[in-house]
Amino acid sequence: MKRIKRTALAVALTASALLVSACSSGAASDTTENAADGKPIVNKANWPEKVPTTGLTKNLTLPLEAYMASYEDQVTLEQAASDLEQSCMKDYGFDLTLPRAGANPPPSDNDANIERRYGISDRAQAEKYGYELPPALREHTEQAMPDLPGVEVEVLTGHTKPEAPAAAEAGQPIAAPARGVKPARAEYNGKALKQGGCVGWSEDRLGVKEADPTLVAQLAGDSLTQSMKDDKVVKATAAWSSCMAGKGHAGLADPYKAMDQGVTADGEPTKESIALAVDDIDCKEQTDLVKIWFGVESAIQNRQIADSRSQLTAIKQQHDTEFVAARRQMAASTR
Repeated sequence: MKRIKRTALAVALTASALLVSACSSGAASDTTENAADGKPIVNKANWPEKVPTTGLTKNLTLPLEAYMASYEDQVTLEQAASDLEQSCMKDYGFDLTLPRAGANPPPSDNDANIERRYGISDRAQAEKYGYELPPALREHTEQAMPDLPGVEVEVLTGHTKPEAPAAAEAGQPIAAPARGVKPARAEYNGKALKQGGCVGWSEDRLGVKEADPTLVAQLAGDSLTQSMKDDKVVKATAAWSSCMAGKGHAGLADPYKAMDQGVTADGEPTKESIALAVDDIDCKEQTDLVKIWFGVESAIQNRQIADSRSQLTAIKQQHDTEFVAARRQMAASTR
């Protein structure tokens, strides 16, 4: 799951003079504008589709995706937490504006990255961008925020402000941003601080708990690795490689090698990279590589799910609890 922990966001807020929102920052509404350029902070038109509607992965969903959080749910949870934290801070007399969630969407809805799991798969995009992402997904909306005073850090996080990173000596790494952290004061202006600060309070309100954050990702990684060794996939990949060689692209053992070769240094597609990308997809379609690979991996994932059903069910139930609470909070905040 790609969700950013709120505690990590709090540390980022306090460890630097300016926060560049690399934590799904954006707005709850498409009409909120970025003061810097007048563009919407969030543009839901750029959000990834839950299930691909074009290309060779159209309508394909791997079994483990049922246990992965969608991007929309992640944004909802992030924004609900931010809203609660801002409300909590206001109770202590601090007018804090946190980054909005959803401004810098990823290219895929969840960790499966089905659109590029077996290499690129959308010919229409390949014709325009080669192996690069569309321009809208390469842009980054920045939301700067001033460094918080120490007392605000304590109220927000439940601990003191981290010491500034020490200057690195020759050959030595920069000190970790959380260095020197101590428990926060017990109260501020006669009002007791929340356990874990406003961050901890918001997580409690939303029922946020750590439900084995790595299991689903590990299983998905294992299923992909196993699928690449399957005889059907090996045969289909060899057929794809032969097809590519016939189009003048010799020496490409698999689609990942084609991606490595096709990605440009400056992120701008060339005629050569576009030609390679189009041939790549045409050979996938000619050999049924994506369909075969997807079928093999789906079978592997179904076995994984059967073997880990209790753990995966608990993860899904925890996700559902959090997202229901987040949606309820978001609905309440708009009344």
